[in-house]
Amino acid sequence: MKNLCLLFTAFILVGSAAHSQDVIRQQSCSNGLIDRQVDSLKNLYAHDGYVLLKEASISMESEYEMPVIIPLTQGSWYQFIFIGDYTSRLYEVRMYDWEERQVIFRQKKWGDVDGNIITYSYVPQFSEFHMMKPVQVNKEKKKNLCGYVMLFKRTGANTGSLVKNP
Repeated sequence: MKNLCLLFTAFILVGSAAHSQDVIRQQSCSNGLIDRQVDSLKNLYAHDGYVLLKEASISMESEYEMPVIIPLTQGSWYQFIFIGDYTSRLYEVRMYDWEERQVIFRQKKWGDVDGNIITYSYVPQFSEFHMMKPVQVNKEKKKNLCGYVMLFKRTGANTGSLVKNP
């Protein structure tokens, strides 16, 4: 019985120590305005010959990057979209290849026409993992900002008119 009590106490201590560690976990969020923008963009890109590969709503903190790791295939045409909280004043996305070279940098400000949406095309030179790092800066330094990321791949069904520069 004494051994059982010691074992139980050890499990409690280990469990509480593991639970109290500060671990960054991606959490989803919900924002009505962003949800409407997501729906519109999904329809627009689907009509233009893209298929949605991945999407996620992410809870973010002002001025902190949220890394998103994605496998990309050489020669495929991808479209990336980041939508930030409309109350933020600055939005940035940086993307890095496997060698940690920055291959994309985009920045938008609140006053821009489509200020809370960053979109860009990318055709990788190698099949490898890439890391997209969106960040937004909020004037109130909020901790629970909502963001949304989407990854589309061109199917070749329609050449469309959305793509500005591959």
